[in-house]
Amino acid sequence: MNSQKNWIATASLVLVTVLITAALVIFQAVPASANDQQEATQLVEKARLTLDSFMSDNNMGAFRDLLKKAEGVFIAPQVLKGAFFVGASGGSGVFLARDKNTNQWSDPAFYTIGGASFGLQIGGQASEVILLAMTERGVRSLLANSVKLGGDIGIAVGPVGMGAAASTANLSADILSFSRSKGLYGGVALDGAVVAVRGAWNDAYYDKKGVSPTDILIRHDVLNSQAVNLVEDVTKSAAQKSASM
Repeated sequence: MNSQKNWIATASLVLVTVLITAALVIFQAVPASANDQQEATQLVEKARLTLDSFMSDNNMGAFRDLLKKAEGVFIAPQVLKGAFFVGASGGSGVFLARDKNTNQWSDPAFYTIGGASFGLQIGGQASEVILLAMTERGVRSLLANSVKLGGDIGIAVGPVGMGAAASTANLSADILSFSRSKGLYGGVALDGAVVAVRGAWNDAYYDKKGVSPTDILIRHDVLNSQAVNLVEDVTKSAAQKSASM
């Protein structure tokens, strides 16, 4: 009986994961709409505010230290998680990469992030999420159409809390995750989440059809002057000295 329940639970999780992955990937094929540019622009501003909030949080000392070493930063201002036995989470985010030769940060590329979980859980929450790509492999993984965190690429939870040090982080991980939900930390589990390119928003934001993450993050073939505030904030934050220094 228990084995049958476990099989049903596993099958349900696989089904939900497949459906969410398919939904995220579909965003790549949807043509840009009239609202895409406006929504993308609003997301960039929300991402800037989320970064500023993390930087001013006393519990994010390790985050500030690790950002200085990061090769890329993914910011999702709102990841929604709803649950009723089978849970699902999802949201939109932007990713910026650091050029190792010039130390300059790129304009943002747009993505969706979502995942599934199974268990006795009822409720819902919204979390702010920032992922730090600590390795070149971490950056390269996000150039693909979609990537599964913890599957295709290694991910670990970054240290938070008063007195938390960057030295306590699992620096062998390609990506470190930081999340907050209503003042609590680690608000959403990201192991197994899928990050997928939001192609329609990339096209709309840069006013060019077929814009790829590589065009934005590596080649710098496209630019948008409205991203300057976010790029400047990431640049300053990544160069900011720790209070203890």
